[in-house]
Amino acid sequence: MTIELVQTDGIFALDGGEWEVTNNIWLVGDDREVLVIDAAHDAEAIAAAVHGRRVPAIVLTHGHNDHINAAAALQELVDAPILLHPADRPLWNLTHSEAPDGDLADGETLQVAGTDIHVIHTPGHAPGGCCFYVPELGVLFSGDTLFNGGPGATGRSYSDRDTLVDSIRTRLFT
Repeated sequence: MTIELVQTDGIFALDGGEWEVTNNIWLVGDDREVLVIDAAHDAEAIAAAVHGRRVPAIVLTHGHNDHINAAAALQELVDAPILLHPADRPLWNLTHSEAPDGDLADGETLQVAGTDIHVIHTPGHAPGGCCFYVPELGVLFSGDTLFNGGPGATGRSYSDRDTLVDSIRTRLFT
C-alpha cells in the first residue's frame, strides 16, 4: 500500500473573497488501483499521477471549491464515481451543476487495493466534512478538519468553530 501526494495551486473562493491556495490531493492504493482523495484545481495533473491505474472512487473531504473544482473533469479522465457527504451538497452546488455520484456516510468502509478506509464525519469546517482513516497504515486524511498545529479554518459560511472542535475531540481523538 502506498500514499502519493499531488499538489495543485488555484483559488479558494467563498463569501465574496478569493485566496490563492495550494491543495493536497492524496492517492492511496497500489500499482493497480488508487483512491483519489480530493480533486483540486488541475484534473490533468491528478490524472497523470494516477498513471492509468483503476480509480474506484474520487472521495471528497468537503465541498469547498478548492477541494472539488476539478472533480468533474477528473471523473472524465479516470472514469470514477465522485463521493461527497450529503451535508456538503449546498457547497458543491456553488461550483457544479451536476450532483456527485454518491454519498459518503459516517462509519462507511471503502476499500482500495485490499485495504479498508474508514469514513469519519467531522463537521465544523464544513457541514459534511469527512476524514478518511486507514488503520493498516495508521494514517488519517483530514482535509481541512485539521491544520498543522490545530483545528481547520472557520469563520466563513457553513463553518462553525465549536462544531469543529467537538468533531476533533469526539470523533478523531477517540
